[in-house]
Amino acid sequence: MSDIPPNTLHPMAPHHIPSFMPDAAGHDPMTFWMGMFMVVAILGLGTLYFRLHSLPEQMAHGVSGTQLQLVSILALIALFTHNNIFWVLALLLAAVKLPDYLTPLESIANSLKKSAAENTGDTPKEDGADV
Repeated sequence: MSDIPPNTLHPMAPHHIPSFMPDAAGHDPMTFWMGMFMVVAILGLGTLYFRLHSLPEQMAHGVSGTQLQLVSILALIALFTHNNIFWVLALLLAAVKLPDYLTPLESIANSLKKSAAENTGDTPKEDGADV
C-alpha cells in the first residue's frame, strides 16, 4: 500500500493554485466571469450597432414626411442587406434639407383658380370637389 496519508498533497503538487483554475468541486470561476463578460459585451455592442443604424432616422426628424420616409426605408434596407451604401445615402439625405417646391406651386395654382373664378363670376371649387 501507499505510505502517503490521504489528506496530504502530493510532493510534486504546487502549494498555491491560481484563482482562475477550477477547484476540486469543478467550479470554474474563469469560465463564469468570461461568460458574463461576453454576454455584457454582446448586448453592449448590439445596442451600439442598432443606435448607430438609427442615426439617420433621428437626424431626419423635423424635415418633410417624404424625406423622413425615404431615410427610414434606406436605413432599413441597409440594416437587412448589410450594404453600407444605403446607410451612407440615408445619412446624406438626412443631413441635407431638400427644398420645398410643392407648397409654392400649390399656392400659385390656388391663386390662379381664384383669379379665374373672379373673372368668370363662378365660385372657386375646393381641391377635393372636382367630381
